Amino acid sequence: MNERAPHAPLGDPPGGLIYLDSAASTALRPEVLEAMLPFMTAEYANPSAHHEHGRRAHDALEGARDTVAEVLGALVEELIFTSGGTESINTAIKGVAFAQAEAGVGRHIVTTEIEHHAVLHSMQFLERFDFEVELLPVDEYGRVTPEQVAAAVRPDTALVSVAYANNEVGTVQPLAEIVRAVRERAQALGRRVPFHTDAVQVPNSHSLDVDALGVDLLSLSGHKFGGPKGTGLLYLRRGVPFLELLSGGGQERQRRSGTENVPGVVGMATALRLAQSERAAFVERTSMLRDRLLAAVRAACPEARLNGHPTERLPHHLHVCFSDLEGETLVNELDALGIACSAGAACTSATWEPSHVLLAMGVPLDLAIGSLRMSLWPSLTEEQIDYVARQLPGAVQRVRGAALPAI
Repeated sequence: MNERAPHAPLGDPPGGLIYLDSAASTALRPEVLEAMLPFMTAEYANPSAHHEHGRRAHDALEGARDTVAEVLGALVEELIFTSGGTESINTAIKGVAFAQAEAGVGRHIVTTEIEHHAVLHSMQFLERFDFEVELLPVDEYGRVTPEQVAAAVRPDTALVSVAYANNEVGTVQPLAEIVRAVRERAQALGRRVPFHTDAVQVPNSHSLDVDALGVDLLSLSGHKFGGPKGTGLLYLRRGVPFLELLSGGGQERQRRSGTENVPGVVGMATALRLAQSERAAFVERTSMLRDRLLAAVRAACPEARLNGHPTERLPHHLHVCFSDLEGETLVNELDALGIACSAGAACTSATWEPSHVLLAMGVPLDLAIGSLRMSLWPSLTEEQIDYVARQLPGAVQRVRGAALPAI
């Protein structure tokens, strides 16, 4: 079912492969590689070692921490370097939940139906330990309101987790307003409820100032903004209850043991600094390319459904659904034309699994299985966008000509 369409004609994309999957991963920036290289070659010492080479590695690690702290407006002791977004999210949710339960605060957790699986599966894990997870519904655009989230807070609420922006459809939540409403509700109950956000998709386009947002925990993944894979960050506000998940040598101030990935951390910090400093240019460029592509898609395939909020959305995301086709097959068809993108539905040999995000938004099942996510990057050209627009209608028609399995 995931094999490349056998009769798709080979394309001749301008500039080679047209990569429309930056929401999944981005290229390592040259400046990032340059910053990492010394610590992948000559400066290879363990940063915990008490000799000159170890001290140099330690200084690089702490220099990266200073950089990230400045970008986030955080204290250096509030930062935990991890192996990626998944670990950062798991660490945040489980670390706070177990600490709150141990303190007798409560076992009620609030999140939404459209969170990344790293969040939802962490919640399912906690349910095995008698935590109660409340999944809030979203509207047709994938949004929750501040009042809706605040109303879910109870005297026994241990944690609230709402993503800054959705990884599939690109909808951006009114995060600062949600956090403020939750805080006011908690104060009325005589409580302080920690608030976590999965901010993995937003560093290229939105501010990460933790005080302006008001969040207590924030998760990032380096390879989403030009950094290396296998790197992540958890911001943990000072004073928030937390139990470490990884025990051992006591690195990261006893909160995440294990020898630090010095080249990865240095690279991620460099990438984050660059991404946040170039936000305005990123938004201007990618939103122009996205709107150009959307206009072409609507002209060529007027029946295509745009998913996500029409305005409060990531500037580089375009998520659409087509009827009478399967998204994974369309992805394979476009791949044969030199266009890399992704589908919003997962498929195995025996079971269809439409996107939980689309279903939560009320998208009909027959449309949900025909989803396509195209996520852009500033280096794309107008010529490449126009090539995609020219190729998409034919690809859709060819895929529609193939038989769909029973749903």
